[in-house]
Amino acid sequence: MYTWSFAPILQASDLFLWGAWITIVYTVASIAIGLVLGLLLCFARLSGIGPLSWLAQGFQELFRCTPLLVQLLWIYYALPLLLGFDLANWAAALITLSLYAAAFYAEVFRGGIVSIDKGQSEAGAAIGMSGWQVMRRIVLPQAIRRMMPAFINQSVTQFKNTSLISVISVAELTYMASIVNGQTYRPLESYTVLAVLYFAILFPITKFADIVESRTRGSY
Repeated sequence: MYTWSFAPILQASDLFLWGAWITIVYTVASIAIGLVLGLLLCFARLSGIGPLSWLAQGFQELFRCTPLLVQLLWIYYALPLLLGFDLANWAAALITLSLYAAAFYAEVFRGGIVSIDKGQSEAGAAIGMSGWQVMRRIVLPQAIRRMMPAFINQSVTQFKNTSLISVISVAELTYMASIVNGQTYRPLESYTVLAVLYFAILFPITKFADIVESRTRGSY
């Protein structure tokens, strides 16, 4: 009969805390990079320039239609062999998470922008605004409000996606749980604490997303 004991796990709390910190760093960094790249991809798709739009859409479909784990393993193991250079595990993790995030954020941006009635853009142009002024003063303020629920939900998913980078030995939260399990031989307690930590971090964010979505819906 298995006897639960969290005492050995609590002694390794510093490893969990360090893993949580690394997870947050990767999440924030990949979201920041993903937002910039996603916005560029969105504008490329909406540019009306055929080859540019097709390239952006191809990039999106590539990263949206293949598993993140496969992308991570390919970028870490196959890409260096193909191009003839070494790639550190932390760099492969950040690159993969950022590109994956960019593909999804681009669709969030695009969905928000195209949801704004074209008549508003035409009205802005009619009073002499440039295309950028119309986008900055009329379209984006409304689109960003509509994007927020999808943006928060995608960011929550991004936080959970960081658990996959443990397969290339990046010392994030899931990797640290495996280290604690190896040291204590307490898999039930180790992965229970891991689940509790993920829930404790993400539950407030998901509730915040619900509030934002509710207020956004009410403002239409």
